[in-house]
Amino acid sequence: MLKLRYKDTKQNAVWLLEPAVRIGTGSQNEMVLEDTEVGETHANILVEHEKLVLENCSKGLPVYVNGQSVKDRIALVANDILLLGSTQLQVEDPKIARSTKPQAKVASTASPLSAWALKSNHSALNNKVFTLGAETLVGRSKDCDITLAAAHLSRQHARLTIENDRLHVKDLDSSNGTFVNGRRVTEARVSRGDELRFDSLAFGVIGPADDLDKTTIRPVVSVKSAVKPKPVTRVKRSAAPAVATVKPSATPYVSPELKDQSKRGPWLSVFTLILLGGVGAYFYLGAPF
Repeated sequence: MLKLRYKDTKQNAVWLLEPAVRIGTGSQNEMVLEDTEVGETHANILVEHEKLVLENCSKGLPVYVNGQSVKDRIALVANDILLLGSTQLQVEDPKIARSTKPQAKVASTASPLSAWALKSNHSALNNKVFTLGAETLVGRSKDCDITLAAAHLSRQHARLTIENDRLHVKDLDSSNGTFVNGRRVTEARVSRGDELRFDSLAFGVIGPADDLDKTTIRPVVSVKSAVKPKPVTRVKRSAAPAVATVKPSATPYVSPELKDQSKRGPWLSVFTLILLGGVGAYFYLGAPF
């Protein structure tokens, strides 16, 4: 993917993203120039993958590519020099520019990498994967860790931070918002598989599995240990009530009437026998028959 930047400085460089990048003094342009000789929308760069076409939209104002005047359209390639008014711009291939940097300098400015990354879902970014550091700044500014020259993207759009292996995003008061799975957020946690979108640029989140995604195996609990018998409460039996026992007295109680009858009983029996014996003798010895 190519960039458009000032020839003598890399400040305010923009990515050349589909479908087009507008250049001029108007605030609606992706590349805003402060030049009195430049029109409100001076030129337009049409983008189709990495094929670029410059279109003169100035209505008669001069546009030059490598010193050649452009009245209508012209194809652009890396390292072409554009002149609009008194402003010189250059088409840059970041891969070529990066290869010319000293290796030590790249190592000193590189942020520590992590297991988290963003995979672009936009055709202009060709499914490019951006590896995230402990803190990653996203926006249009060249000072950002991930610079995206998209229309309506803020200069410093959002900040991504990794804390305890978890990814968080914070919107930096951007004009057109930061979205997680289609929902606009100010600050939110982002998980693997989520869609993270800055304005219209959408990314798939790549990262380690969340704790909830991991399968946990619980230890097998035996039935005996799982179901504990309830303790049996023993009820103490109270002593049986004592039964009162009455010992018989040595001499049983006898009423006076019974005592009188008992005294007369033997003599009555004797008298009865004598009487019966006398009557019997009378009839046996002298009674006439």
